[in-house]
Amino acid sequence: KGRSYCYAGKGLNPIDENSALVHYIQVHQDDPLANVKLQLIALIGKQPAFYQLRSVEQLGYITVLINRSDFGIHGVQFIIQSTVKGPKHIDQRVEAFLSKFESEIRQLTEDEFKKSVRALIDMKLEKHKNLREESRFYWKEIADGTFKFDRKEAEVAALQKLTQQELIDFFDEFVKVGAAKRKTLSIRVYGCSHLSEYEADKTSTDQDPYVHVDDIFGFRRSQPLYGSFRGARSHTKL
Repeated sequence: KGRSYCYAGKGLNPIDENSALVHYIQVHQDDPLANVKLQLIALIGKQPAFYQLRSVEQLGYITVLINRSDFGIHGVQFIIQSTVKGPKHIDQRVEAFLSKFESEIRQLTEDEFKKSVRALIDMKLEKHKNLREESRFYWKEIADGTFKFDRKEAEVAALQKLTQQELIDFFDEFVKVGAAKRKTLSIRVYGCSHLSEYEADKTSTDQDPYVHVDDIFGFRRSQPLYGSFRGARSHTKL
């Protein structure tokens, strides 16, 4: 908690001009109320992020802000691919956007907040389009070990009770730049157009908020783990 990590590397294709950034903010282990708070933040921030980073600053053709879930561990991530700017610069612009977005989320009117909540509820209440989509939903619950087969209903119920202040408090605690509990991992891939920046960034003595990762496997071994859903439900019968 409160730590920011960065891993930087050269692109594997030596003639690919594209650089890329994944800026990942890990937040919590699966919980209906926390899930919908994070999903609502991503929903509210999706268009402003695209407009600022893609349309205004023109950082890259691919510019997205999305939710991410890995075996029941939830977070949000920015994915940006660019031939125009190097990933370190893009990373700094993502942080700048989040600082600006902080004021935007506080300035939401009550109607705007309710409209976003309603939109997310409608998305969750959509029926599965086909058997494959429905099957994928159930198998993900099994594979992740979460077994939350009534997930949609539980999260809709949580959304209906959610207040705007609760959303702001959640943002301040886990997503806000500089928050004490914020956990960030930035993956920077340098294309051939930005290799000189890669060397400069590695030797830079500028004040850097990140802990730089050189050994991926050593980094993974050094990190604490969340408890396993599977371990907690080892005797569950399906």
